[in-house]
Order: sequence, then structure tokens, then C-alpha cells
Amino acid sequence: MQRLPSARPLVRPLIASLSLAFAFSFASAVHAAPVAEVHALAQKEQQPLLDTLRDLVHIESGSKDIEGLNQIADRIASQLKQLGGTVEVLQTSDIYRLDDTPEKVGPAVQAVFKGSGTKKIMLIAHMDTVYLKGMLKGQPFRIEGDKAYGLGIADDKQGVALILHTVALLQKLNFKEYGTLTVLINGDEEISSPGWRSTITRVAADQDAVFSFEGGGTDGSLRLATSGIGAAYLTVQGKASHAGAKPEDGVNALYELSHQLLQMKDLSKTDEGLKLNWTVSKAGTNRNVIPAEATAQADARALRVADFDGLEKNLQEKVKTRLLPASKVDVKFEVRRPPLEANEASRRVAGYGKVIYQELGMSLNVVEKATGGGTDAAFAALKTKGAVVEGMGLSGYGAHSNDAEYVQLNTIVPRLYLATRMVMDISRGVLK
Repeated sequence: MQRLPSARPLVRPLIASLSLAFAFSFASAVHAAPVAEVHALAQKEQQPLLDTLRDLVHIESGSKDIEGLNQIADRIASQLKQLGGTVEVLQTSDIYRLDDTPEKVGPAVQAVFKGSGTKKIMLIAHMDTVYLKGMLKGQPFRIEGDKAYGLGIADDKQGVALILHTVALLQKLNFKEYGTLTVLINGDEEISSPGWRSTITRVAADQDAVFSFEGGGTDGSLRLATSGIGAAYLTVQGKASHAGAKPEDGVNALYELSHQLLQMKDLSKTDEGLKLNWTVSKAGTNRNVIPAEATAQADARALRVADFDGLEKNLQEKVKTRLLPASKVDVKFEVRRPPLEANEASRRVAGYGKVIYQELGMSLNVVEKATGGGTDAAFAALKTKGAVVEGMGLSGYGAHSNDAEYVQLNTIVPRLYLATRMVMDISRGVLK
């Protein structure tokens, strides 16, 4: 149960909150004049963004479709070069091998724009999708009413398009008061970013702010925390024998597996957000053969980076206790994606986003409690002390579906305005 804090510790945060609110109001008033220009340009940028989004959707780019990923990377790189960035299409050899990592991982596009200031700001998204080659014909780009539909449009081609046109908007404003504005768009997010996780962490480490352009969900919320995703793989080696004539000559891997699963069933700490659930198992080849091998897999979730370290240690300690001494037991744990944890810098930046939205007569929700799956924002947050804000993308629905993925058209202008103002005001030191 969560304890209620005493009245005294609340005083300082309350004063800080009031001071921050005053600062936000002041900042809004100070920038009242240029707001109209930014908003007007954001409105003009909507159709060019939709044109880019159409082009991106029409390039199939599944996580294992290297040809398609190279094609979309070239398309993105070309647009960033036209905007004046120093652009590279990167290939990786630093691959963190997971259980399902393909032999070859797709590229990433990195662009750096150098300005006259000191602040370092990073914009990230991913260009790969979960879809198989050939599925585009069932979900082409199309606009129906207030929605734009298409293959991978919400996850995450809208994020790529938003970044491209945020940069375009800054160029049209002739704004270069940042120190560096870095764009990093990778091609392996949907398979847990085995090739680009280390690059994201490295580049993000010295940034003042990182904005991740995954979709904002149906309500457009900004997210400051996401669950970490892990996986455990348990393998038991026994010895086969005839189940009827000589079972005693065998070592029953299924028995040992069952023992291991039962002794590991209580490693979850649900009140702390740590969950371990065994979900897949396999043993044996024939009914009349003592199984020589048995395997199991578990899904793990955590809200804190350190919790996965503790879980792995517990797993390794548990397998030392065996039911059948002649069996061999091995457990492997992999962090598919660390959790994203909210920090004060992220809260401050996201809170300023609420003020920016108020200028448009709109409200903006900020979520600090982890919900849903993990994202690349968590890799960005591993070594940085700066803000990391997720969910900067368009509102939408239907990610990973066969025919219903869409984004809301009426969120394009507000999101362009939000991203552009964030870059401008952080660069100018309005938001410290």
C-alpha cells in the first residue's frame, strides 16, 4: 500500500509547482507574438506532410525486409539532405543478438543540423513495420473523413513524417538557435532494436531533450514511462529411455522442467510492477519415450531498470536447485527493452507541452505511469540526464492490424506546432 506523505514534505513541491506554473505562463506571454507565425506555417505544412506520409506508406518496410528498409531509408535521407542536414544512412555491425534477431538488421538514418546555440535536441522515430511484404495492397494510403489510413501509418510512419516536417517548419522560420538538432530514425524497432539500441543510447547520452515520435494513442497523451520487456528461456537436458520397459534408465526432462517452473512461479512482485509469467513449454517426442529435452519461455515486465538485474540473478540462483541431479538446467534472460522511467527533466518538459497546447485552446494529458509496451525512448533514457518524452506523434489507432490502422488528421497541426515550439523554446532557454 502506498503511504500518504506528511504535510511538511508537500510544501516545497507545491511552491516549486506554483513557480513552474508562473514561469510557463510568463513564457507563453513572452512568445505570444511569434506563436501566430508558427501556427500559420504549421497549417500550411499539413498537406506537404500528408504527401510525405503517402510516399512512406507506399514503401513496404517490414523489419526483416532489408530491400524495403534500404529504399525507405534513402527516401528519408534525401528529404533530410534537402533540408540542409549532414545526413548518413548507417549500417550496423553492433548487434545485440536476441532469440529472434534476424541475420541482417536494417539501416538507420542520422541527420545533424548545426545551429548557433548550445542546446542539444534529438528527435527519434522508426521506419520499420510489423507487416510482411505484399500486404500493402490490402491497406494502401487513403483518406476517409477525418482519418488517413495505411500500412504502418500510425506505427510509426506518421512519426517519421512529423519529424521531417518539424525540421522543415524550423527551416521556414529560419530558426537555428539550437546547438545541434539530431534526427535518428532506425529500421529495427519492431524486433526490439537489436542493431540500433546502443547507437540510440550513445547519441542520446548528452542531449538536453529527446523527443520520441511514437503515436499519441487515441487521446494524444505524452508518456514519460513505459514498461520494460524481458524474456526468459529455460532449457532442461535429460536422457531418453523406454517409458515402459526401462524408465529408470532415463532422466525425465519434463519432470525437471515442471519442478523448475513451480519453484519460479512466485518471482513476480506485482505491487512493484515486476511480472514473470511462463507462457510457452515443450517436451518430449513420443508417448512411450522418456523426454530427453524440455524447454519453456517466460514473458517479463518491469518498471525499473534495476528490477531486471535482480530478476536475472534470482533465476540463475533458482536453477541450482534440481529435482533430478543427473539433469542439466540452463536459463537465459534477455532484456528486450528496458523500462522508461520518468525523471524531473521529463516532467518539466512535458509540463511545458501542456502550456503550449493551452495556447491552441486544447488540453494535453501527460502520463507518468507505465502503460503498454516498451519503445526506443527507453534506450534513449539509459544514460542521459536530459528529458525523454514519448508519444509526440499523431493520435491514431489500429497499429499492427491488417486493415484498420489510421491517424487523426486534426492532430497534425497541433503536433507540428508542439514539436516546433518545444525545439524553439528549449533552444532559447525559455524552458531550462
